[in-house]
Amino acid sequence: MKELRYLNKYFQKYKTRLLIGVAITIAAKIFALFTPRLIGQSVDVISKRMNGEITLEAFRSELAMNILYLLIAALIAGMFTFLMRQTIINVSRYVEFDLKNEIYQQYQRLSLSFYKSNRTGDLMSRISEDVGKVRMYFGPAIMYSLNMITLFVVALIYMLNQAPKLTLYTIIPLPVLSFAIYFLSKAIHKRSTIVQEYLAKLSTFSQESFSGISIIKAYGIEPQTSSSFEVLSTEQRQKQIDLAKIRAFFFPLMILLIGTSNLLVIYVGGMQYINGEIKSIGTIAEFIIYVNMLTWPVAAIGWVTSLVQEAEASQKRINEFLKEEPEIKNLIEEETPIKGDIEFVNVSYTYPDTNIKAIDQLSFNLKKGHTLAIIGKTGSGKSTVLELIGRLYDIDEGEIKIDGRPIKQLNLKSLRSSIGYVPQDAFLFSDSIKNNIKFGSIQASDIDVIKAAKNAEVHDNIKGFVNDYDTVLGERGITLSGGQKQRVSIARAIIKDPDILLLDDCLSAVDTETEERILNNLEAVTRGKTTIIVSHRISSAKNADQIIVMDEGKVIQKGKHQTLINKDGYYKDLYLKQLSEKEIS
Repeated sequence: MKELRYLNKYFQKYKTRLLIGVAITIAAKIFALFTPRLIGQSVDVISKRMNGEITLEAFRSELAMNILYLLIAALIAGMFTFLMRQTIINVSRYVEFDLKNEIYQQYQRLSLSFYKSNRTGDLMSRISEDVGKVRMYFGPAIMYSLNMITLFVVALIYMLNQAPKLTLYTIIPLPVLSFAIYFLSKAIHKRSTIVQEYLAKLSTFSQESFSGISIIKAYGIEPQTSSSFEVLSTEQRQKQIDLAKIRAFFFPLMILLIGTSNLLVIYVGGMQYINGEIKSIGTIAEFIIYVNMLTWPVAAIGWVTSLVQEAEASQKRINEFLKEEPEIKNLIEEETPIKGDIEFVNVSYTYPDTNIKAIDQLSFNLKKGHTLAIIGKTGSGKSTVLELIGRLYDIDEGEIKIDGRPIKQLNLKSLRSSIGYVPQDAFLFSDSIKNNIKFGSIQASDIDVIKAAKNAEVHDNIKGFVNDYDTVLGERGITLSGGQKQRVSIARAIIKDPDILLLDDCLSAVDTETEERILNNLEAVTRGKTTIIVSHRISSAKNADQIIVMDEGKVIQKGKHQTLINKDGYYKDLYLKQLSEKEIS
């Protein structure tokens, strides 16, 4: 149960509702237990009439009153039972809501390296399936546990008051039940963990298959994919069956034990009635109803136990992520305004998952309002430079300064809110084109959206759609072509009006003519903003104030010429002539 201790804070948060639920549960069971007593009294009335001890008129009067009391008690018990479910089950929904939000916030906090080592399907499984299991612990498990405890306590008080010896015989099977639950619970816990792990694997495989369905179809590997899915789902089915086999022991065992209790009540109670130890035949009828009323709570012990075991297994998986500490931490609470001066001083960075040294002793200085072009072949470390500026990773050596301050001494939210970033792999959400562009600035007007789209040279394409800016895109923007997705991403960055604009090879999927128009638009839009353009095309660097040519994480130097070149200097033109498309592609 140690994993479930994490949830104690929610008990504290909703303690008032839970205490009300406990009070309602007790009231519901007290009124429900009027039924056996009233039925026992009715049997006694019938017995007295059969023996001629009371008149027909008295018999009818007492029986009618008992029936009326039965109806009233049943109505009140039913009302309290309804309120009990509404109170406790609602708490479980509140906890589910809070826990999902907590997990989602944690997912937002975690660094990119976390997502490189964990699959999307597994993340989705923990925030959906695992949280659902925990909800069952907070709702039905708690409710039926309260139900069972209250019913046992109140029923035992009534039973001991009526016939102490018969009560002891009735509860003899309960210790057997306790031992059975102990051993079965351990097996359920183990198999529940395995089931959840296989479910995560199945979710991951499904998510990847759906996301890459175009590749699967293009390569014609649907049969192989279906076969792999079938193998995985068959394994998952077998694990579910293994778990179901263990659970299947509970209810037959409960029925056996309750049946044994009924036999003991009839035999022992009958013998006591014959011997005169029990004066009323109604007591036996009353005890049989008590035992049968305890049937579901006793049977629920097994079900509740399995719910608790599953919840513990799920919470353990959830805790693994909730206890994960983000590598990138915000060390400064107060906001720090950003102007846009950027300086790299002997910066080095190695990706921990691949051990590839992406940046090696890199140094450059970019003043506010200037444009830097970084060109080089694939894998030279260009994109990593932009990720380090956004502090998506923390460097291993050297220092990155923004406005003369070390990047770690800046408020992380202030830093990232001042950056407009267009990644190499343009990502769009399954929403309208307008909302995808407004993602960069939620408060932007429709006029701003159109202006940004025009500057990104995508306005005409959007107007060509039936619903133009209200066109809803498919998953990851699959509705659009590669070039259109890149241009919508550029519009999203432009509309933010950032102090620093980072463009990561975002024109690779557009033709040279469109690229020319976008670059000319960007020159006007980025005036006064610090801009870094990453590309393997020389043409993208034509408007840059400075150029860096990178290879294997280093700045290439040829002869005595520096590779950080002033826009108006001779060496810029020299390098543009020396470096062909072939050399940097």
